[in-house]
Amino acid sequence: MHLPLDYPTLRIIWWALMGVLLIGFALTDGFDLGVAALLPFVARTDKERRMAINTIAPTWEGNQVWLILGGGAIFAAWPFVYAVSFSGFYLAMFAVLASLILRPVAFKYRSKRPGAAWRTSWDWALFIGGFVPALVFGVAVGNVLQGVPFRLDSDLRTVYEGGFFGLFTPFTLVCGLLSVAMLVLHGSAWLTLKAEPGVVRDRARAFGTIAGIASLVLFAAGYAFAAFGGLGFRIEGAVDMAGPSNPLRTVSVAAAGGWLVNFSAHPWMWAAPVLGFLGAVLALFGVRAGKEAPALAGSSLSATGIIATVGLSMFPFILPSSIDPKSSLTVFNASSSHLTLFIMLLVTVVFLPIVLIYTAWAFKVMWGRSTQAALATNPDLY
Repeated sequence: MHLPLDYPTLRIIWWALMGVLLIGFALTDGFDLGVAALLPFVARTDKERRMAINTIAPTWEGNQVWLILGGGAIFAAWPFVYAVSFSGFYLAMFAVLASLILRPVAFKYRSKRPGAAWRTSWDWALFIGGFVPALVFGVAVGNVLQGVPFRLDSDLRTVYEGGFFGLFTPFTLVCGLLSVAMLVLHGSAWLTLKAEPGVVRDRARAFGTIAGIASLVLFAAGYAFAAFGGLGFRIEGAVDMAGPSNPLRTVSVAAAGGWLVNFSAHPWMWAAPVLGFLGAVLALFGVRAGKEAPALAGSSLSATGIIATVGLSMFPFILPSSIDPKSSLTVFNASSSHLTLFIMLLVTVVFLPIVLIYTAWAFKVMWGRSTQAALATNPDLY
């Protein structure tokens, strides 16, 4: 069957779409996670915490669609990547899912009883539901960058040789803390925009300042690891962009500094890390000056730049192997079939705009500040 788009083009399109989905998750559900992680610290009374919760209450459920879309895209577009990552990171994924399950339960049950101990317990559950995913997602990205301890046998069966505690190294912890700082900055910017003027917003500005500085420092530390920490992989010989999906046909090797090669070969890619830094600076300015729109725009641009930096630096790698580099998975050797990618693209072209339109409509309808006065008059608020 002759398809309108060739195999290499479809593979690159799906790699780009994967980046779009990850960025969409960071920009939407990211501020939910950031606000939840800040909840016990920016809001100290029950009314303050209810007000903070209701800045994200109207949209948090819908925002999770980006995480579902991302997982589904990995499963359908790169089944090898799905098999290795979801089995190798099983305990980490379980920790994320358990913490995410706490979120809806805490939202629904927190205000069912008036007791201070009851509500405080659910507030800390919301904190766990925000902090743990932010940390683990960053740690997972750090492990991908340094290589995952798996290999493929001659029958393409996966053998994972790592353990849960082996996921935590100095570099992966830097990545995890960067993820937390990035999302806390985003959550702080959201609170300054959505919470009524007062102590909650003032505290959010203070924590946003710390998170913004931490984002800059940790992003720079990540660059130092990439440049001088021996990280990176490269492919020997020409990349067969149209070849069959057999990871063992690609000869990959570990290469110190390999994650910076793409930036040397394609200088336009420097736009991504520059955006990561400048976005954090803009967010810092907005948070400190009380300018809500620049703060949220800056945190959004910073998250976009940081995520894009990871994807561009690794291309065409998706999941390199630290113990057997020739088993590494790339955009071109681990994808689904030509027909599968094309059919999925057609479905995406139809449904992704619907998701975007619905999301924009939902934000428009439920826009406005969360106020303590509304808590006494609006029965729909948490």
